[in-house]
Amino acid sequence: MLELNNANKRLEEKREEITAWMKVKRSEVAIPIYGSVDIRDTGWKVGVVDANHFPAGFNNISEDDFDELGDLFKDHINHNHPDCQWVHIFPESHTRNQGYVENISTIKRLIERAGFRCTVGSPDLDEFGTLHGISGPLKLDLVELDSDGELVLDGQQPDLILLNNDLTGGAIPGLQTNNISPPTEMGWHVRRKSEHYACLKPYVEEIATLLDIDPWHMMPRWFVSKNKCLTEDSCRIKLAQEIDEFLASIQNKYDELGIEDKPFVVMKNDSGTYGLGILILESGDAILNLSKRKANKLRYAKGGSDVENFLIQEGIPTTMKTEEGAPVEPVVYLVGGEAAAWFYRINPKKSARENLNSPSAIFTSAADATQRYGEHSQTWHALLAELSMLAMGAEAALRG
Repeated sequence: MLELNNANKRLEEKREEITAWMKVKRSEVAIPIYGSVDIRDTGWKVGVVDANHFPAGFNNISEDDFDELGDLFKDHINHNHPDCQWVHIFPESHTRNQGYVENISTIKRLIERAGFRCTVGSPDLDEFGTLHGISGPLKLDLVELDSDGELVLDGQQPDLILLNNDLTGGAIPGLQTNNISPPTEMGWHVRRKSEHYACLKPYVEEIATLLDIDPWHMMPRWFVSKNKCLTEDSCRIKLAQEIDEFLASIQNKYDELGIEDKPFVVMKNDSGTYGLGILILESGDAILNLSKRKANKLRYAKGGSDVENFLIQEGIPTTMKTEEGAPVEPVVYLVGGEAAAWFYRINPKKSARENLNSPSAIFTSAADATQRYGEHSQTWHALLAELSMLAMGAEAALRG
């Protein structure tokens, strides 16, 4: 069985070829200005389990990475918006979430470090004036939408609107501006996680061929259950059968490779979740015997919207652990498609199979992590995260 951590030499030997391949692929799609990617690593398999087009959590990265991130923001904005001098951040309306406010404050610092004027605000936040983050207050700027749907401050239009709002609740009413990045069509009101995997798959397969390894080691398998399937008994029965068949196919792969773990799947909203409504399943029977409380939790997403489709994703247990045994997963932050910063999500109240993104999670920056985590971050995790950014560019092209 291939242990990816023992294949680092192979990855390094192909570094120049991978770099050249990446340069070609990045020229074919519009690379996102930024993003973050959750990675799961079990030694014999590493994969992207979530890819965020509007990343929060910049406040969890080390200041040691700020110079590189600032340089990457500068390069990306100058290349894609050559006349830009003023960037305006359009945030979520999380007025009481100090962590999120700190995330926006950090992005603002990075944009200013890159040499641009930076303002922050949205029509929903005009009444507040100031929000309070972990390190202190964040001043908001008064904004409005003019008759053409353009965002203006004191009658002036920013050169670039940096969107940090995942649009789970829908498009921003009245906003018609074209100078916005990432594009609004990548919001969760239209985007699907399964589409990201469909776009990621060919990139992973090409890199796996270049590295002469089975692509199964580099991404989870998945399928989609559509049309609110949990609401009908007949549909639940069919879904339970599909899950059992899916688990059997994973078990066959485990048997082929000599993996002794029991396979499991992760069931989640095919649109953005913020960690809400995620279920770990080891058999289809779990769907048939699902409690009303758990079913309701699955059916409702961020903002109270109904879940239409569910992603059934092959589970990847994490073998990364703290000295105390708490499970760990890396979160990679990218600007202009390049992996530039990491932090590690640690959750002592969860198992190696569970979703770690819950209120009990704690975060450790790469600068504070042990060498065993740092070694991971420079190899397979960075590669998978950069492939995920290519896939996001491909997603945007489909919607453009």
